[in-house]
Amino acid sequence: MEYIREVGFLPLLESGINGYSADAVVDDDCRYVVFPDGGWDWPLWKWKGSIITEGGFVYGKFFAGKAGFVSRDWWADFCNYRRHRSVTPEEGSIEETILFTLQEQGSMITRELRAACGFTGPKMRGKFDGYITRLQMDCRIVTEDFVYPTDKHGNEYGWGWSLLTTPELLYGRETCQCERSPEESYERMVAHFRSILPEATDRQITKLLR
Repeated sequence: MEYIREVGFLPLLESGINGYSADAVVDDDCRYVVFPDGGWDWPLWKWKGSIITEGGFVYGKFFAGKAGFVSRDWWADFCNYRRHRSVTPEEGSIEETILFTLQEQGSMITRELRAACGFTGPKMRGKFDGYITRLQMDCRIVTEDFVYPTDKHGNEYGWGWSLLTTPELLYGRETCQCERSPEESYERMVAHFRSILPEATDRQITKLLR
């Protein structure tokens, strides 16, 4: 959590920039491991929910469609730029339906949201996930926490389901508002990335932010 506060932005897994991800900075024993009996352990994966709920970091598929964290100090600028460069969901569109459903329900795991929006037919899961990813990239949907199924003994298992909501509902509308112009937010973030990733190219930084 302290490292995320320091760098402001942190992809969970491979980012395309050497050493720049949560997986790259944790100790080896915190990475994914498969046991001889077929079981597995991945402490970093298990921490995601706690980092969000206890640390107050914003989490979603923000970096080239891949998941990562954004600190609250940088969220307003990030949201300001991303929403400006995206298209506001049109009335009657699937994106508007998804957002309206979340605003009405508060938060929902992905499969429940998919069903509520009518994506129940064959091959609908991948199509729906595409809409969710785009809305996360546009900073209109975030992950509130992760929900895990439990066995008959009450033990959690599996990879977990994302509990989705909007940043306005989770953190308040004011946290998504910025006094700077989208262009000023973008330049501020670029300067920050250059300071924390001096070896990264402009193309790599642009890819993370676009």
